[in-house]
Amino acid sequence: MEHHGQGLSRLLRHETTDRRETELQALRTVPLPFDDLANILPRADLALLRYAEKLTQAPQEISASDIDALRQEGFDDRAIHDACAITAYFAFVNRMADGLGVELETGD
Repeated sequence: MEHHGQGLSRLLRHETTDRRETELQALRTVPLPFDDLANILPRADLALLRYAEKLTQAPQEISASDIDALRQEGFDDRAIHDACAITAYFAFVNRMADGLGVELETGD
């Protein structure tokens, strides 16, 4: 997880280090309180997080309305495809790691 946090930190290009640290700290909370992030992340990012959460936890419930919600936030078909592929890939990799008994990183 620490590796992913470092990559995310590089992607967050906000004007101040304080804001970036506030966002990273909020995203470290598990389970993720999306409502609490409404004042921190743009609406489009929240919509994408909600989609990824639903795809992860209840993929059978994804419908056209979920895709339409992403389009309303400005995502085109390519971006939606990429979000789906990345979310599915991480689910696959995590399932493989769990199935093989891979230990979590310690962050040391």
